[in-house]
Amino acid sequence: MIAASAFGRTGGGDDITRFTLHGAAGMQLEVLDYGAIVQSIHVPDRHGRVVDVALGYDDLASYEQDRCYLVAAIGRYANRIRGATFTLDGKPYHLPANVGPHHLHGGLRGFGKVVWRARPFEDADTAGVMLEYTSKDGEEGYPGNLDVQITYSISSSNAFSVDFRATSDRPTPVNLTQHTYYNLSGEGSGDVLGHELVIHADSFTPIDASLLPTGAVAAVEGTPLDFRVPQAIGARIRSNDEQVRMARGYDHNFVVNRAAASLSPAARVADPASGVVLEVFTSEPGMQFYSGNSLDVLAGKRGNRYGPHAGFCLETQHFPDSPNQPAFPSTILRPGDELRSRTEFRFSTKA
Repeated sequence: MIAASAFGRTGGGDDITRFTLHGAAGMQLEVLDYGAIVQSIHVPDRHGRVVDVALGYDDLASYEQDRCYLVAAIGRYANRIRGATFTLDGKPYHLPANVGPHHLHGGLRGFGKVVWRARPFEDADTAGVMLEYTSKDGEEGYPGNLDVQITYSISSSNAFSVDFRATSDRPTPVNLTQHTYYNLSGEGSGDVLGHELVIHADSFTPIDASLLPTGAVAAVEGTPLDFRVPQAIGARIRSNDEQVRMARGYDHNFVVNRAAASLSPAARVADPASGVVLEVFTSEPGMQFYSGNSLDVLAGKRGNRYGPHAGFCLETQHFPDSPNQPAFPSTILRPGDELRSRTEFRFSTKA
């Protein structure tokens, strides 16, 4: 079942709609056509109590002012681009520098601050909403008119799926992700340092002091970034390891171990307190694990304060700074080609 309701009006006068998606197994998703924001994700815990596991806000003005990218769609390029510049087919392009001298998450506005065209849909097993946006040639410095489609859907088995599609009339770098901060005990319930995490990755892309990739790919073995067996997020977060110290926790791209199937398992998180389990499957080659090191939200939902580590992100995507790193998988979308990407967030409980 899908219901639509008014959520507010932007500073530019656009009326914003909230779509509420109900799943047969108790899951509920709330989606805004502003920023393609997933405002809430309600799932049952081990006791059958329904908890909202997504950090967020209760009002539109807070999303408009937000600087933490709470649950927004990220584009045209997720993550960082060094020096806010890249060269494509011999031509240099200059982007807005919005994190020091570098470019982060699409720039000053990005896809999380625009109004999307929305169309809800449902069938016997699925409820969803399709959102579309055209990023004009030159927007945030990027070349080409980019047509983007995001489909959010929930299934009767409590899976939340994110499907991206995009085409462009000029070559352009594209890297899309969904930036939900999760707390499997429920938003506002404290930190996530006790959550037990598995990341299905044998390697990661090391960062420098600017949190940008050095261009290398390194093994996780023997480092605090080895989550191949379950580890509490907070178990090694104060390590003196240089990678963890520079990020003040975890803010790293992991190279997902590729599976034979179209979707590879990327991560599994279990909360011992609530019993909620989240499994992530993706077609993307990488996943940014962010442990919410710099979270500082004074008034989230129900007035809750979100401090450092109040939530974690599992951002499935291509690698950071790929336009400047020829050894990384290419993120260049060319005319006649179509970007297609899928990630599934599967929820369950354990006793």
